Parts: sequence; C-alpha cells; structure tokens
Amino acid sequence: MLVIALVMLVILVVAALVVTFAAFPHRGEEVPAARWLGEAMTRAADALPTLENPDATGPQPAPQKGAGQEAPGRKDTGSLF
Repeated sequence: MLVIALVMLVILVVAALVVTFAAFPHRGEEVPAARWLGEAMTRAADALPTLENPDATGPQPAPQKGAGQEAPGRKDTGSLF
C-alpha cells in the first residue's frame, strides 16, 4: 500500500510540473511565487535536444481536390447523429 501511495505522489508531482511548465515558462512568462522553478524549467528545456518542426519551415501541401466541400445532395446539419 505504501508503494502505491508513493508512486501516486510521484505521478502527481510530475503532472504538476508539466502543467506549470505549459502554463508559464513555455509561453515565456515567469512562474509567480516560484521564480527559481521557472528558471530551472527554462534551463532544463534549453538543455534538452529538440526536433525541428518540418511543417514550419517547408512548403505547405496543396489542399486536396474537393476538401471541405459537402457531398452532392447532402446537407450538413451540424449534428453527429
């Protein structure tokens, strides 16, 4: 039982760190009341290797023919059913 509680505590701490990173340093803002945490997260993110986004630098693909158009004789009602 103790092992399960410790694992759950670790999971909650990691989840809190991920949410904090996504909410503040990832957007370029400082973490309120914990400046040291934001600085540590920024240093860690800068130190990690990242992959370049090929979609951001390369040409965008041409839209497919007929994409975004309704089928003939069918009206979109906006309902899933």
